Amino acid sequence: MKIAIFGGSFDPPHLGHEAVINEALKSLHVDKLFVIPTYLNPFKKEFFAPSTLRLKWLEKLFTCKEVEILDFEVKQKRAVPTIETVEYLQNSYNLEKIYLIIGADNFATIESWHRYDELKQMVEFVVASRDETILPMKLKKLSINAKISSSKLRSNMNISFIPHKIADEVIEFYKDKNGK
Repeated sequence: MKIAIFGGSFDPPHLGHEAVINEALKSLHVDKLFVIPTYLNPFKKEFFAPSTLRLKWLEKLFTCKEVEILDFEVKQKRAVPTIETVEYLQNSYNLEKIYLIIGADNFATIESWHRYDELKQMVEFVVASRDETILPMKLKKLSINAKISSSKLRSNMNISFIPHKIADEVIEFYKDKNGK
């Protein structure tokens, strides 16, 4: 089985996330794409929307059979390093290939990730481009160039960047929070 993993805070999910998933399905030819919301990003101290709500939003957004929203990290109720999720999937499925999709902004700090040397032996990194970030030539890339991030969206709730299926709920949740 060939899979792709796309994890993140998804706080909130936006059209950039949707574009990454659609492009990955089109270009990676995987049997399954696991979208995995964090309980808490290991590099952050807090989240805005509770993990169960972010999980619910993702389940509403992605209903095709090739995409599975995995609640593994949410159920841990702690920050989960990516390698633990990869090991969980390896123990749960007969995997021949694992693509790990990350944003170009996160790729810049990849070597600081927990057990990075082991992780890079287990997965093939696929980088979703953002803005004008320069990436190494040998990397597999998804050309997305979404001009949005969840943090920007929280501070300026622009409904045009929120998927229609969840827009009302997202706007209602973040109303008056203004990313603070």
